[in-house]
Amino acid sequence: MSFGQGGPFGGQGGSTPNWEALADESEARGRRKRWLMIGGGAVAALAVAGIVAAAVITSSGSSDGNPSAHPSASGQSALPDDKPSFPDVSVPPPPNPQDYISDPKKDTAPLTPDSLFPQKAMVVGEHSYPKASAASTGDCTAGAQGALVSSLSHNGCKQLLRATYTQGGVAVTIGVAVFDSPAKAAAVMNEGKPNLMPLPGGGVPANFCQGSKCRMTTNATGRYAYFTIAGFTNGKDVGGNDASQQISRDGGAYAFTQIAQRGKDQAARAAAEQLKEAERKAGRAS
Repeated sequence: MSFGQGGPFGGQGGSTPNWEALADESEARGRRKRWLMIGGGAVAALAVAGIVAAAVITSSGSSDGNPSAHPSASGQSALPDDKPSFPDVSVPPPPNPQDYISDPKKDTAPLTPDSLFPQKAMVVGEHSYPKASAASTGDCTAGAQGALVSSLSHNGCKQLLRATYTQGGVAVTIGVAVFDSPAKAAAVMNEGKPNLMPLPGGGVPANFCQGSKCRMTTNATGRYAYFTIAGFTNGKDVGGNDASQQISRDGGAYAFTQIAQRGKDQAARAAAEQLKEAERKAGRAS
């Protein structure tokens, strides 16, 4: 067999094959096949990698590993807000106890000798005096004497409560007069007429501070004026620094404490009711 010029064997018209040319051509064909295999595989690998990357991006929402901030199909955020919400509760400031012993519209707790003087003894500091008797009257003038009668009357006294305490031969009667306003109570105090009628009973004789000199005081807080009359149970006159002086001071301090406690008790009840109402409103709002 023979081939012309430019044939596969590259001869000049002779019949002997050009083995060197054939070898070069075979090697070139091999290189082309290997490139196609390697190149095609790389392209396929890149295509697969691209599909995987797209799948990862789609599932995570972001190619940088951060959660997606886009809302889900349901319209909710991808990350739920776990912060609890609490309704605002507005609690008013605590009531002022003085308001409850100054305003008759607020001062509505029961007012009796047992509620104002509930203890069996008057205890002031280290001193203790058992209660001998107690009474209340709507006619304030019935528990007064001398100039105090007119003072209570024209200032509109509503009620007069008295209690007597005794110990060691001395006794004191405390009187608490109730008015419509602090101004009326202060007027009685400023008139300086503390002529309270003593209250006998429980070991205190009927003539206690009747016909003998006794100590008398007057004061006021809120809508209450309070008085004391103190002396010896045997009818002896008081004088100087004697035992009647201490029980007189203690009686005045005790009267003030009991009136102030009345205000504190009513203010505490009002504060508890306010807190309960605030909690009810908060529960309703939540």
